[in-house]
Amino acid sequence: MSEAIDLSHHLSLLARSRKASPLKDILAYLHYPGMVSLAGGLPHPALFPFANIDVEVYNPGSDLSSLVSSDTTHISVPKVNTEGGVSLAVALQYADVSGMRALLKYAREFTQLVCSPAYKNWDVLINCGNTDGWTKAVGLLCEPGDYILVEEYTFSSAQYLWIPMGCKGAPIKMDAEGLRADHLDEVLTTWDTTHPGVKKPHVLYATPTGQNPTGTLMPDKRKQEVYDVCVKHDIIIVEDDPYYFLQLAPYVLNAPASTPTAYSQSAHLASLEKTFLNIDVQGRVIRLDSFSKTVAPGSRIGWFTANPLFTERLLRASEVTTQTPSGWSQGIIIRLLDEWKLGGFLQWLHGLAAEYQKRRDWMCDGLAASFDVQPSTHDASLTAYLKGTQTRLFTFVPPRAGMFVWLKVFLHENKQYQEMKGKLEEPELDYEKMLWQDMADAKVLLSSGNFFLPWEGKEKMDREENVIFFRLSYSMTSKEAMQAAVQRMADVFAGAWS
Repeated sequence: MSEAIDLSHHLSLLARSRKASPLKDILAYLHYPGMVSLAGGLPHPALFPFANIDVEVYNPGSDLSSLVSSDTTHISVPKVNTEGGVSLAVALQYADVSGMRALLKYAREFTQLVCSPAYKNWDVLINCGNTDGWTKAVGLLCEPGDYILVEEYTFSSAQYLWIPMGCKGAPIKMDAEGLRADHLDEVLTTWDTTHPGVKKPHVLYATPTGQNPTGTLMPDKRKQEVYDVCVKHDIIIVEDDPYYFLQLAPYVLNAPASTPTAYSQSAHLASLEKTFLNIDVQGRVIRLDSFSKTVAPGSRIGWFTANPLFTERLLRASEVTTQTPSGWSQGIIIRLLDEWKLGGFLQWLHGLAAEYQKRRDWMCDGLAASFDVQPSTHDASLTAYLKGTQTRLFTFVPPRAGMFVWLKVFLHENKQYQEMKGKLEEPELDYEKMLWQDMADAKVLLSSGNFFLPWEGKEKMDREENVIFFRLSYSMTSKEAMQAAVQRMADVFAGAWS
């Protein structure tokens, strides 16, 4: 196993220009035995008005079917911990910007166990969640006006970060397995012809697991193909993977509920698709992991895994922006992981995936009940027809990960849309907005597909003709409310296609 190659030419001018903060550098000396510090302006912990944190936490194998579980354990974070564990005196103090040592240790062990990076000198750095991670990655790699390679439909908030920089998205076509390596290669190979005089993109932003909004799960073979294209064209991959542990078994139409089996860590890990880190032999992947989807989004804690050049430059950015992530969050998560251990955390993640799989099935079963749904003969998609008719409304691929169902709605048989064609510049967008409003008026809230179109530097986006999209989420709603919402959708479709 070799070390990461030199990728310093990918650094932005801002990242190359950052200097180490001398006040942050000397914090490391505080850990030297016998050191007496007269250097820093650190408040004395005796003046923190908190004596102790007591928290009741779920056990790793808790039943997650109800809002509150009684299967709990008590943990605490004391003001002073004489046994060397986490304490409020340390957690609430100015601290190492890279993260608290215990959490860094957990992140390294967890990454090694799950991702097994394919080069030697990778490192981790704690951040304030994946939004913070992506913000810093853009600052690390991108210049104003750059093009950024993105999936054909991409998480909207991710691009609203770089739009004010004058950056633009270069969309890569997708299929049921995520972004297509062949189209990525085509876009990059023909770039100088299709974009004469324009700097070639060198950053790919991708969400390979439970892709937001489409719900696709990129298999190992596809990841290797994408990685090989990125090596060929010298592309840095930013792997934003908050849904990685929400991988789900394939959906079976009208199947009976499955019986839970005893947890096996080895079987669990073997069932997961590999990450890009697993195959990254050069250090060209920046992976973003987060506790937001696995513990709580309000914790605002995640971590980078990247080559040492990138983590050092990211650290310099953190020193003068966010500084160290919340000590409250780090302290509580450290104590939670102390209690659970890595094996318990993995068992918890397995339970989360089972719960989201159940919710995914509720959504797909509800669609099958409110529409006439037929499986495709050539792929994993299902086609929904207006109940009791042959009027094709939409297709969807039951997601294999994440929280979302992505509907591709066909407008060929919609009379109102057909009347709009030729009269409006963007009839698909206008009709999508109208149908969305009809849904909202019927008390069902969806996300419009146009939210997720990559920004290409123009108000009018390139759209597929006669087609619109909606994203449905199954993460928050009860089974009964979900079924009611899907039936309301069906009623709106029936009225719009009549």
